Amino acid sequence: MPFKRSTRLAAPLSRRGFIKGFAATAAGLYVPKTFANIPHEHERHIALHNLHTGEKVKLTYWEKGNYLSESLAEIDHVLRDFRTGDVHPMDPALIDMLHVLRLRTGRKVPFDIISGYRSPKTNNMLRSNSNGVAKKSLHMQGKAMDIRMPGMDLHQLHKMAVDLKVGGVGLYSESNFIHVDTGRVRYWGS
Repeated sequence: MPFKRSTRLAAPLSRRGFIKGFAATAAGLYVPKTFANIPHEHERHIALHNLHTGEKVKLTYWEKGNYLSESLAEIDHVLRDFRTGDVHPMDPALIDMLHVLRLRTGRKVPFDIISGYRSPKTNNMLRSNSNGVAKKSLHMQGKAMDIRMPGMDLHQLHKMAVDLKVGGVGLYSESNFIHVDTGRVRYWGS
């Protein structure tokens, strides 16, 4: 049977229909900056050293396109509020940020963790003792860490984190750490 071409014309696309179609296409093409900065690989690894508890973890937390829930739970435990013992899920995008930062440094040593998750109780206590602690700190949402890397110049680590163009990056030279978070992109330093 020969192919018969339809003579029926499609209804004209309305302006609203065009905009909806364009928006859907754009949303499908959006790649968060955190993921755009991650090289194509089959596994992602992280190494952390909590300076307050002495705990260390070195593990694969992502494999074949999936986050590994047991590994993330172990990371959450190491990054818990050491003052209260409260554990909170850490943002996987934050772990990805550290993974990319570690790759950029070319070092295999673990990040020293000064602060990971912070409970509201701890955050309020720290706020009462310092004017540098935010009332709505992203630490309380598992979206921020204060870190340094042994043997790495702090200013250089800060610059590398800023160059990722993902989230907030703060330099605290006097306290010897940088702050990284997955909030809006912004930078500060002292």
